[in-house]
Amino acid sequence: MTTPLVSCADLAVSLSSSAPPTLLDVRWRLGGLPGRDDYDRGHLPGAVFLDLDTDLAAPPGPGGRHPLPSPAELERVLRAAGVRDGHPVVAYDADNGSIAARLWWLLRWAGHDRVRVLDGGFAAWQAEGRPVTTGVPVPDEGDVTVRPGQLPVVDADGAAGLARTGLLLDARAPERYRGDVEPIDPEAGHVPGAVNAPFSAHTGPDGRWRTPEELAAHFAGLGVLGDQPVGAYCGSGVTATSVLLALEVAGVTDRAALYAGSWSNWSADPDRPVATGDAPG
Repeated sequence: MTTPLVSCADLAVSLSSSAPPTLLDVRWRLGGLPGRDDYDRGHLPGAVFLDLDTDLAAPPGPGGRHPLPSPAELERVLRAAGVRDGHPVVAYDADNGSIAARLWWLLRWAGHDRVRVLDGGFAAWQAEGRPVTTGVPVPDEGDVTVRPGQLPVVDADGAAGLARTGLLLDARAPERYRGDVEPIDPEAGHVPGAVNAPFSAHTGPDGRWRTPEELAAHFAGLGVLGDQPVGAYCGSGVTATSVLLALEVAGVTDRAALYAGSWSNWSADPDRPVATGDAPG
């Protein structure tokens, strides 16, 4: 695959082929109604729903609000959803790909490379007048084998090191990065040395992803240059994967590290320093 994104038109063609991709709906929102309610009201034909909180993360705890699932549990979830070794997967969320990127990253981390994110998500599919159903498929059991560690992950110490010697990108909204507000985690601010890189910058007004050239220029403006080590974090390790996806779409790097615990892990440790304001600190 040349890009980790797939258009609605291309997905529609592949879904009508003799070997359609495994289609996974991962719609989720921070607060409000659960994503399963959205799925039940209508989803892409053949899509299986996976819940971010229970299927794509371990229970919250010292590791953060959305720790990585255990390899065994992830394998169980993926097989139940029909994921097969060597067979393509397409993930979609409501619109901007920031949640679908979590599944994209998990599959890559687990050694399954044939995975894409639907550009524009469910909103784009619906806007184009493409078919939607309320029928719930019963997938055949998959045979995927989870081989963890195929993408780099860092802990809090590793994130601090990246902020000092490489580039650590903070995917949260500017007001949370600055420490103006913190609606969820114990303390407001950011990891000292981290640069704000809001995930909202990856998509245009129509909800579709910006071109590789636009994203490459965006990251160059943030200081992503050359072969320097790069990592990303967010509130709980979910939208940070959107930054990693965007880096790959831009052709910048496919080896950036995820700080999986993210701010929910960092801010829970009173011994960790906290920076505020617009500057990295």
